Amino acid sequence: MMTVTSSRRPHRRWRFLFKTILVILLGGIFSGQLTNSIKASEIVVDDLAVRSTQLEAAGQWPELVSLCETAARKGELSNELHQRYDLAKIHCDLDRRSAEKAYQEALQQITEGEARQLFIECLGRINSHHVTNPNFHKLISRGCLALQVAISDPRFQSVHARQATPDRIALFQRHIQQIIEGRSIATLTDAETVAIWIVRAAQSVVGIPPAVTFLEMTAASVGGLDEYSAFLTTGQLNDLYAQIEGNFVGLGVELKSAKDGLLVVHVISGSPAERSGLKAGDHLIGIAGKPIAGMHVDAAAQLLQGPEGSRVTLAVLRGIGPARAMTVRREHVEIPSIEDVELLDRLNGIGYLHITSFQKKTAADLDAAMRQLEASGMRSLIIDLRGNPGGLLSAAVDVADLFIDRGLVVATRGRSPEEDFNYTASHSGTWHMPLTLLIDGDSASSSEIFAGAIRDHNRGKIIGSRSYGKGSIQGIFPMDVAGVGMRLTTAHFYSPTGQPYSRVGVSPDLRVQQTARPDATGQIIKNDATLATALNEVRKTLEPVVSQPVARRISAR
Repeated sequence: MMTVTSSRRPHRRWRFLFKTILVILLGGIFSGQLTNSIKASEIVVDDLAVRSTQLEAAGQWPELVSLCETAARKGELSNELHQRYDLAKIHCDLDRRSAEKAYQEALQQITEGEARQLFIECLGRINSHHVTNPNFHKLISRGCLALQVAISDPRFQSVHARQATPDRIALFQRHIQQIIEGRSIATLTDAETVAIWIVRAAQSVVGIPPAVTFLEMTAASVGGLDEYSAFLTTGQLNDLYAQIEGNFVGLGVELKSAKDGLLVVHVISGSPAERSGLKAGDHLIGIAGKPIAGMHVDAAAQLLQGPEGSRVTLAVLRGIGPARAMTVRREHVEIPSIEDVELLDRLNGIGYLHITSFQKKTAADLDAAMRQLEASGMRSLIIDLRGNPGGLLSAAVDVADLFIDRGLVVATRGRSPEEDFNYTASHSGTWHMPLTLLIDGDSASSSEIFAGAIRDHNRGKIIGSRSYGKGSIQGIFPMDVAGVGMRLTTAHFYSPTGQPYSRVGVSPDLRVQQTARPDATGQIIKNDATLATALNEVRKTLEPVVSQPVARRISAR
């Protein structure tokens, strides 16, 4: 399995681990993923049902996805709630594709034959590599549902379905029902045959170009496999590569949606955004002279994009008072995966650092950070994995290899034999100092691989709360048509002792009820119970430092 060696689109596949399938709005814009503003874990089931019904009625699809996503990934949604959640995902995915200019331009150029070949190739990959046997009837049915959503969407209608009057929409729905009902769609060939009939019906009844129908059905089919598989537009694919490489062209901020526009969650140190004066907590209410309140987040993202060296003017609200104008230059930005490197307790030599994600250079950067701390007198190290959503599988293995002498780090098992692999420690420069890991419910994927390996090899102590429990691997498959690709779940992974991670996670050796944690900017705050507990535990294990008397020369008077 090859690792990423370039930010260009290589024709190979990588194993890639992430907690979410939200759009990672990097390409010239953000330094991280959008943050969900609603936590389903804080809402009881009855409230979840009521609130999701209200959001569906109001057409607030992104909010509905945010509300239900965590529960869906943990398998805690009822069938009715899951159907509602899946419908919201279809709406959001359609909005995302419609907002991406490059993707829409590619749709105008792609031929029917190319689109059909893409459909066959994607379903073929699913058939050969997905972790479970695909249900083609279910995938085609979801594609039909996505088409019905699309032809009722004003923006899609205006571009791709100009014949979609209410009567024709009803007629098309009847055509789809006749095609699907009572028909066996058990094989890839069956799926292709039915898709062709649907393409012809969409073209004749509502005027959708065949290539567009094939692409919509492809996207919906991939998105219906599981909670992590997804169709990727050119922009999304490039964003993933940027996160793998740890760099991109943009402003250097992490943003999340807000009622008045976008909220700045984090500003990368040394980035053009920081130099321009942007701070965490700022609200962006306008971009390039356009107000963005109520604008879909992907449309706002388009306004932030631009070539390296260009400038964009932002309308920024900070506290009470009128908005101020800030002009930021788009530049090449490095996304650090190691932050807050410091010696927290100089007397006892306790070092601390935060791994925010697992990128290509994370292991090398971690090794450099530890050498810096060692030179400052570090005798024990605390590594903070809280809030770390994952990253590259290979990076997690390389990081674990820095602390484990030998043996299994993680095992992967899939439906295809080529997905079965044992990753072992083999690094010669292993660090042997005492190690403590901090985890929480947002530590996922690669974070769990690292923590699980440390736990099973008895290499360190784990403190905090149970991790997220994402135990699956996604492969990135770039396609030859329209610059698109897909993220496909290909295997599950297991700890060195054979323990699963999916919906189980990693349990800490010492559980801490967290009342406070690092803030939105990633800075350590004083009332961090987990970190305070870790410091106390480490101090108990370290031998006291004995001060040596200083020799003095006494000169005769």
